[in-house]
Amino acid sequence: MNTFYRYITMISLVMLVSITGKDAFAGNKDRSGQAGASELLINPWARSTGWGNAGMSNIKGLEAIWSNVGGTAFTKKTELIFSHTTWLKGSDVSIFSFGLTQRVGESGALGLAVMSMNFGDIPITTTEYPDGGLGNYSPNLMNISLSYAKSFSNSIHAGFVMKIISESISDMSAQGVALDAGIQYVTGARENIHFGITLKNIGPTMQFSGDGLSLKAFIPGQENQFTLEQRQEAFELPTQLSIGAAYDFLFENDYRFTLAGNFTSNSFTKDQITLGGEFSLKDYLLLRAGYTYEDGIWDGIEDVNRTNISKGLSAGFSVQVPLNKESGSVFSVDYSYRDTDHFNGNHTIGARISF
Repeated sequence: MNTFYRYITMISLVMLVSITGKDAFAGNKDRSGQAGASELLINPWARSTGWGNAGMSNIKGLEAIWSNVGGTAFTKKTELIFSHTTWLKGSDVSIFSFGLTQRVGESGALGLAVMSMNFGDIPITTTEYPDGGLGNYSPNLMNISLSYAKSFSNSIHAGFVMKIISESISDMSAQGVALDAGIQYVTGARENIHFGITLKNIGPTMQFSGDGLSLKAFIPGQENQFTLEQRQEAFELPTQLSIGAAYDFLFENDYRFTLAGNFTSNSFTKDQITLGGEFSLKDYLLLRAGYTYEDGIWDGIEDVNRTNISKGLSAGFSVQVPLNKESGSVFSVDYSYRDTDHFNGNHTIGARISF
């Protein structure tokens, strides 16, 4: 590899680790719930969630915009994905996602992804009307991601993402921005050894504002009604650092098995370790499974050490149909399942086309 590219890789890795500072490695359970915009930690795509995002170091194409943006540099020409997630089945929460990546120049790729969470209609209740009867409201959470990635050589692929965050109800809202950066390094005689590192959700604090923070009241001794505005505390974003590796076992007849794993350091929740595998049958059928471990995940749901409703297990598959062998265009249907307590899991299904 060119010495120049070696220097770029080393400097970038050092910058990614140093920027996170002490907080990114804290994994402090006592800070759980103190960050906002937690939807940034939800992966809305079916392929990568099928093995718990274990393949962060070798993911390619559009889904890498969430996992490790460096992987979007592998976009051949154009890729489109539509995805729907039934989040905590039985809770009436759903996630709709759409994304597009486009090759630009010889080694670059631009990306756009939109994720929207739908909570359905929730009854409005007050102290005077605890049983509702005042109508409904529906929270809106939306993230828009814009990315650019570039292949600096056959081994080094890096990029960044700018996220626009919007959270609102009818009378109150908050907006913010965050940045992600990621690098993938590929090596080995058959380019079957992968390393990756990504830093996510770096940005300024967010704060809610709007009429929902106002309260009309009478001051004793005064006949006129006054409007009082409650002060709202700003909240931080859930910074996250992931370091991963993967190895492709390549067999005859285009069969492949990939073993992958990564360590995720969370600033406001517990650190996690994920191990997963993906088996490919000539790229027509792909089967995958993974497990994500964190401290206390094997305890009962009512135990004080258990802070995650996920049980850690995930599984999924993809069925791919080549549309044009000469151009390499492919259509695929992807599905993933993530096991949870007290609900019937998270189910994600997506349709992908690349051409």
